[in-house]
Amino acid sequence: MRTLERLGAADLASVVVAYRDTLRAHQEAINRLNVYPVPDGDTGTNMALTLESVVAELPDTDLADLATVCAAVSHGSLMGARGNSGVILSQILRGVADAFRDGDGGGATVVDALARATTGAYQAVMRPVEGTILSVVKAASAAAQACQSASLVQVLDAAKAGAAAALAITPDQLPVLRAAGVVDAGGAGFVLLLDAFLHRSAERPLPTPEVVGPQSPPPHTSVVGDLRYEVMYFLHAPDDTVPAFRQAWAAIGDSIVVVGGDGLWNCHIHTNDIGAAIEAALEAGRPRQIRVTDLFDQVEEEQWVREAVGASEPRPVAVACAVVAVATGDGIRRIFRSLGVQHTVTGGQTMNPSTAQLLAAIDAAPGPEVVLLPNNKNIIPVAEQAARVAAKPARVVPTRGIAEGFAALLAYDPQASAERNAVAMAAAAARVISGEITTAVRTSVCDAGAIQAGDFLGLSGGAIEVVAPTVSDAAVALLSKLLAGHHEIVTIIEGEGSTKSDTSRITDWLSETHPAVTAEVHVGGQPLYPYLLSIE
Repeated sequence: MRTLERLGAADLASVVVAYRDTLRAHQEAINRLNVYPVPDGDTGTNMALTLESVVAELPDTDLADLATVCAAVSHGSLMGARGNSGVILSQILRGVADAFRDGDGGGATVVDALARATTGAYQAVMRPVEGTILSVVKAASAAAQACQSASLVQVLDAAKAGAAAALAITPDQLPVLRAAGVVDAGGAGFVLLLDAFLHRSAERPLPTPEVVGPQSPPPHTSVVGDLRYEVMYFLHAPDDTVPAFRQAWAAIGDSIVVVGGDGLWNCHIHTNDIGAAIEAALEAGRPRQIRVTDLFDQVEEEQWVREAVGASEPRPVAVACAVVAVATGDGIRRIFRSLGVQHTVTGGQTMNPSTAQLLAAIDAAPGPEVVLLPNNKNIIPVAEQAARVAAKPARVVPTRGIAEGFAALLAYDPQASAERNAVAMAAAAARVISGEITTAVRTSVCDAGAIQAGDFLGLSGGAIEVVAPTVSDAAVALLSKLLAGHHEIVTIIEGEGSTKSDTSRITDWLSETHPAVTAEVHVGGQPLYPYLLSIE
């Protein structure tokens, strides 16, 4: 069996590709281990997607030098990191790349790589927790350090043994893992990196998925943090602003990871205050590619998956033209389903799904043709792009809000073509007057007057029409502007931040001032917008 004493540029690139492939093979097994602190996406999937970005950055030719390969690994891991686990993994990979760039590719380089990986991973996390991937990479580094004068393969073998031992005791360090009967998901994913190194340097076979994952799903654990949202973005900011940025985040959340340098940072937090998480970035620099995920929805989905193992899932009824709608909030999704939507994609304001996500939904929809309802003006361009490149005919009804999406579905015919449905549904959506109530996250000014952070804003047609001190004041003032003609129905969709007393005040005002108008109230559960309004 061939063994190597040093790893060059082509070898390191091969390790990265092998790691990507083995993560892909194991991603579902690793996902099933993911129970702590809350399922922020799936650990295996996030790690695999991070490696996909790294592989995409690798130079095409085997003639590339080591510095070029290391730069690709470092940049690709920073830009492609997904979720908390992916961001930590990006620091590990950047430490490895820095060490190989500066070393000779032998055993001492691996020792240095794991030391840098450990330092980078711990520095990235605001509140390090033992019993996670951090403990596993630290143990691998310590084991490698103990035999640093040995050969490349001997160092890797020692690191693998140290990592495996540390992974095995993670349930002793974290009660939530012990209760679920699993080891740490991120740590399991890291061990595969060492397997990839040994695969290249000593022709060791890569492990099969059964080695990593449990043979059956772990019992459901009710461990759910009280922080609802995962917020991620890239931050362009001077390096000296980042300590203050970290402190601002420390006051509003947990699972904080901030990695990068030289003016570009990849940032991840769990928080209940989306606005403050983004406002901190605006004070430090310029955020981009903002992604917000509702962790509670993912916990509920994970519980449903676990409880449904072995059960038969009813298949959607096939139709000539299916509808895919973008939405967030359990109540809103239920309403969409009741109106005929076959597939929903989580998204909305600050939560814009990607083209790939919409393409996957189009492909999964149970019909040969599809209509897309983006339900947000920022999502319309992505929906149109997805429709252009989809494998099946797809048309976009450019709905700018949930109310327009509901109205559009009143004209939906499951047996008509996508083209015919798109025309009819767009016309139905255009007949609705919609409004939204949200909270200002910063001081500003608009045509409706001065805005202070914490004020409630009434929006319609993308413009701020009302600024008010309370949510009910904003809703009443907005409705008084919008109810200018003859109308029959006002639909009120309650979201997070609404209260029964506020809803009563709004409906009482409608009864007193517009007795001919019927008020219909639905629980939507949408974040960011206490009330969505539509007038017909």
